[in-house]
Amino acid sequence: MGSIPPPPDDRGSDPWSDPAPPGPGHPGPGPGPHYGPGPEPGPGYGPGPGYGEGPFGGSPRDGGMRLGGRWRRLFAGILDLVIISLVSAPFSYRTVSTVTGTEGFVAITPRAETLLVAVIGFLYYWLLTSFWNGQTLGKRLFHLRVVDLGGRRAGVGQTAIRELVRWVMYITCCLGWIDLAFILFQSRKQAVHDIAARTLVVDA
Repeated sequence: MGSIPPPPDDRGSDPWSDPAPPGPGHPGPGPGPHYGPGPEPGPGYGPGPGYGEGPFGGSPRDGGMRLGGRWRRLFAGILDLVIISLVSAPFSYRTVSTVTGTEGFVAITPRAETLLVAVIGFLYYWLLTSFWNGQTLGKRLFHLRVVDLGGRRAGVGQTAIRELVRWVMYITCCLGWIDLAFILFQSRKQAVHDIAARTLVVDA
């Protein structure tokens, strides 16, 4: 007699049989280790380059903040210097008359008055920048403010270092021009006093 063929393997009808193992990329019957690997995250997922370095890790536009324009910084600085000149005028009239009344290019100015103007300028920038949202009157008018490298409000100590370096350079021959010239070539538009204090000037 011929042999009887075995019945077809119908695992779907057997409630006790083990299901077939899931293939790669296909989910198993439920939660657990049977799930295959999910899709790889596309661009925009994960922390990305510069993560942990603050909103200015690699780009001047990261984190929704943008570096302040050079021309606006210049005009804001001019306005602030005009304000400082008006405030210090009662204490520096002899300095102005000495400079305007000399012949040639060399003028000997009274040191005490020059130092007093520098102190007034330091206090003006330091106090307003520290306690008025990182802004002087000029920066407020031109929508700028000073922040640290992480985009946060600069600390009192940071702004003190920033303004001390600024005014020491301003009253030392022509170093004030060198300080400002750094803004033209530095990638983050930082002057020397910004680099020293680890600060940035951004749009407000």
